[in-house]
Amino acid sequence: MSKLDHLRPSGLHHNPAYSHVVVASGARTIYISGQVSVDEEGRVVGAGDLAAQTTQVMQNLGMALKAAGASYSNIVKITTFVVGYKAELRPIIGKARSAFFEGMEPPASTLVGVTALAAPEWLIEIEAVAVTD
Repeated sequence: MSKLDHLRPSGLHHNPAYSHVVVASGARTIYISGQVSVDEEGRVVGAGDLAAQTTQVMQNLGMALKAAGASYSNIVKITTFVVGYKAELRPIIGKARSAFFEGMEPPASTLVGVTALAAPEWLIEIEAVAVTD
């Protein structure tokens, strides 16, 4: 059975939005490519709206997880790439993303500001690593 231990190292500030350290034990590691805000036909969802795009990206991650027999609770690490990142964008991303981790310990997380993504309409891209049995 897979197990995730979310550690709270002494000396590091506890932030409820992410875990500093996640120790994963399991037989399968799932790597999910960066997901962007497109629907099944490749159409952009939420053009110009970071909150809407973050929600779509998280829904896309959920579909990828489900296909691999996993769920959000199996995510060990996410990396978020945001076009033109400024500190005032973090609460928008956090609010949209946190709904998908409600009632569970959040994964380890890194947020990176970038100049651009592969398509000019995309504002955010999130990749994930999950561990299951």
